[in-house]
Amino acid sequence: MKLVRRFLVLGLLCTAVAWSFGQEAGVAAPASPAGAAGQAHLSTQAAAAVASGLAEPRTPDFLEHMVDLVLVLFDVKSSGNTPTHYGIAALFLVGSFLLRKVVTTLLFGLLRRFSAKTETTLDDKMFHALEAPVATLITVAGAVAALKVLKLSDTGDRTLMYASTVAFSLAIFWLLLRAFNALLDHVQELAVKKQMSVAAFMPWIKKSLVVVFVVFGVLMIAQSLGADVKAFLAGLGLGGLAFALAAQDTIANIFGSVVVAIDQPFKLGETVRIGSEVGTIEDIGLRSTKIRKLDRSLMVIPNKSVAGENITNLSRFNGRRVEQVLGLTYNTKAEQMEELVGEVRRLLLAEAEIEPTSVSVYFRDFSASSMDIAIVFVVKDPDFHRHMALRQRLNLAYMRAIEARGLSMAFPTQTLYLEGTVARQLAGDRSKA
Repeated sequence: MKLVRRFLVLGLLCTAVAWSFGQEAGVAAPASPAGAAGQAHLSTQAAAAVASGLAEPRTPDFLEHMVDLVLVLFDVKSSGNTPTHYGIAALFLVGSFLLRKVVTTLLFGLLRRFSAKTETTLDDKMFHALEAPVATLITVAGAVAALKVLKLSDTGDRTLMYASTVAFSLAIFWLLLRAFNALLDHVQELAVKKQMSVAAFMPWIKKSLVVVFVVFGVLMIAQSLGADVKAFLAGLGLGGLAFALAAQDTIANIFGSVVVAIDQPFKLGETVRIGSEVGTIEDIGLRSTKIRKLDRSLMVIPNKSVAGENITNLSRFNGRRVEQVLGLTYNTKAEQMEELVGEVRRLLLAEAEIEPTSVSVYFRDFSASSMDIAIVFVVKDPDFHRHMALRQRLNLAYMRAIEARGLSMAFPTQTLYLEGTVARQLAGDRSKA
C-alpha cells in the first residue's frame, strides 16, 4: 500500500520534471481567470468541448478553486514563477502530509473506537479498508495542488492534466475496490457463521464480482482519459462472437456453476451422489467440481455435467428410515410369534432415538424358507455412526429375544420328496447300512 502511494506521488512530481524539459523559453502561461466572469468563461469552454467530443481530462475543479483562493489570499498577481509560488507549492505539500497524518491518526482513530462499540464487524472492516486510500487521495490532492500553483508550459499543463486524472482515478478506484472487498468479506463471514449453503460458493462469487468491478473501473478510467469506450465495446461484438464459439464448453461450465450456486444442492465437505459416483465435495470452481471418492481418488466433474445430473446429498438426511426383516423357522408356534412381535415393538418404542409414530412391526409373510416379521421405523438423528450403533444395539436385542423363547432364525433351505424307484432304492441302501 505504501508503495502504491509513493508511486502515485512520484508520478505527479515527475510532471514538474517534464515541464522543465518542455517549457518554452521566455513564454509564460496566462494567468488563471479570476472572478465570476472568468469562471463562467471556463465553464462555457468546457461545456463546448464536451459537446464537441474533444474534451480533455481535467483536474478536479475544487483544487483549481482552492489554488486560486490561496493565490488571492497571498496577493500573488505575477504570471511567472516567483519564490512566493514555490513557497505556496511547498505549503500545499506540507499541508497535505499534515492533513493525512491528522485524518489517519485522529479521525480514523475515533472511527475505530466507535466501531469497536458496535455489534456488527462491517464498520471495523470498512474503516480499516478505507484508511489507506483516503490517505493516498489526500497526498495526491496536495501534490496536484502544489503543481497547479506553478506556471507550466502548455506541454506541462497537458501532462499534469493526464497525470492528475490517472492518479485521482486510480486512488478513487482503489478506495471503491477495498470497500467492495470489505463488504464481500463481511457477507462471506455472515454466510459461514449462519451455515448458509451459499458460503461454499462465496470465494468464486467474490472473484467474479471483483473481476467485473475491475473491468468496469478500467473502462471508466479509459473514458476519463478521452478514449472512445463505446467504439471499443462495439468492436468487441464480432470478436466476442468468435470467442463464444471457441469457448462454448467453458461458457457452459460457467453457466453450470451459476445453476449450482442458485440451487445450492451441496457445499464443501458434504457427501453426495452425482449420477453413479459417490464422494465428498472438496472444491467448487467456475469450471469444475472436485469430489473425493470413497476409494480416496479425486474426481473432477465439469459443472455443466453437475448441473445436468441427478444429485443426491447424503449429508442432508433429516432422519434415517430402516426396513428390516426377521425370518424365523417354520417350527415357530403362533403364540411364540405373537409374543415375539410384541417384544420387538416394545424394544423399538423404548428407544428415544426412534420416532414413535413411525414404528411398524408385523408378522408379514410365509416365505419359501422362513416366517417373516417386517420391521419399519425412522431414526431421528441423521448421524451415520449413531445410526449404526442403534442398529447394532437393536439387532443384539432381537437375538436375545429369539433365543429366550427357544426360537431360531431361518436360513434358505430346501426339502426334496422322492417317490418311486429312486425312493425305494435309497431306502434299501439305508437298510443295508
